Amino acid sequence: MADSRNKKVPKRIAQTVLNSLKGGVVPRIGLPYITVGRKNEIEALLHDVDIISEGGASFRFIVGRYGSGKSFLIQTIRNYVMDRGFIVADADLSPERRLQGTRGQGLATYRELIGNLSTKTKPEGGALTLVLDRWISTVQTQTLQETGYAPGAPALTRAVDQKIYEVTAAVSELVHGFEFARLLSMYYHAYVEDDVEKKMKVVRWFRGEYALKREAKEALGVNIIITDDDWYEYLKLFALFFRLAGYSGMMIMIDELVNIYKIPNSITRQYNYEKMLTMYNDTLQGKAKYLGIILGATPQAVEDKRRGVYSYEALRSRLAEGKFSRPGARDLLAPVIRLEPLTPEEMLVLCEKLSDMHAGLYGYERTIGTESLADFIKLEYGRIGADRHITPREVIRDFIELLDLMYQNPDLRMMDLLQSEDFSYAKSEEVSDKAGADYVEFTL
Repeated sequence: MADSRNKKVPKRIAQTVLNSLKGGVVPRIGLPYITVGRKNEIEALLHDVDIISEGGASFRFIVGRYGSGKSFLIQTIRNYVMDRGFIVADADLSPERRLQGTRGQGLATYRELIGNLSTKTKPEGGALTLVLDRWISTVQTQTLQETGYAPGAPALTRAVDQKIYEVTAAVSELVHGFEFARLLSMYYHAYVEDDVEKKMKVVRWFRGEYALKREAKEALGVNIIITDDDWYEYLKLFALFFRLAGYSGMMIMIDELVNIYKIPNSITRQYNYEKMLTMYNDTLQGKAKYLGIILGATPQAVEDKRRGVYSYEALRSRLAEGKFSRPGARDLLAPVIRLEPLTPEEMLVLCEKLSDMHAGLYGYERTIGTESLADFIKLEYGRIGADRHITPREVIRDFIELLDLMYQNPDLRMMDLLQSEDFSYAKSEEVSDKAGADYVEFTL
């Protein structure tokens, strides 16, 4: 724990992290400063990353209740893989964004993923143009070094053309790869000729922004557009292209799978699960390369046999947990990773990290000792029904509120706030049953 105090957190990052957590959302930056627990889950997912970088593919569900740390783990992995040279695309499903739809919902998910393309040097998204330009610039530089030709020499141009062709030829062998490769070639020539308008038209096509084939034909001379039915095929093409462009691979992260569970029409839900099955089979059968897929879901969205993922028998038979897994001994190599609750000890470490971060942000000497932190955790985990209902999100929000109140009111002590009637009343609201209030024994 002492190590966390020695890490100087930049104020911009500290502000973002604390504001996000207090608002109940996962910050996009600063996660290494506050990551605790989940060591086994992270190691399992990073094993997938090694396989992907060697030409394989992976498909995982991360399953946890609201506020359990599911989205936090996904964001943590996002940062890890970007550091390892991966391109990451992430999106949350919603009523307007699905895996399959009849009114553009699948294409909307694709557009969100491509719009959020991120790299280590551009982690906030919107990296597609950067990646394309970097690819061409890198090929030009490598060819210049390998051949020794003078810049601008016709022989150098031909040599660069040949290297570009090698990439586009490899891509063209996949489904829809011919048109994809043709558009890559178009982008390259527009780059060389400094034709900004043509470059933007190609980028629009890659983003799935042409609604009609006629529009694409007029703009680029191609007779195909990305649609609701085939958008996933283009993600496989991108994964291979990114690898050929010098990246380790591509990781796709799709959260809020509960929005498929909520679809009222059973046939529409089944179409979405069918698309999910296609993605799952592709990764396990070697039809996708350099591609990782992580889906975030609640237990109900996966396990409900009437509306959830398990309502689609082909998925249930592939994903259902075996006979030997149990809480505390889960198979983390299986496609479904179920998140165990963070322990009180892990929450204590997290609260200590947050209190150090808060003190550093507002420039005061931290006064909350380990004993006071333990009292806070003990009270939180001593709530009625906490063993079943408490989540890290709730504990963190309570704790940051306490830190803010104590900073703004220096005369307040933590125990005064914890023992107040308002806090006690809030605790009693969690569940009505009073049995088991003292279930947790927490000692240091």
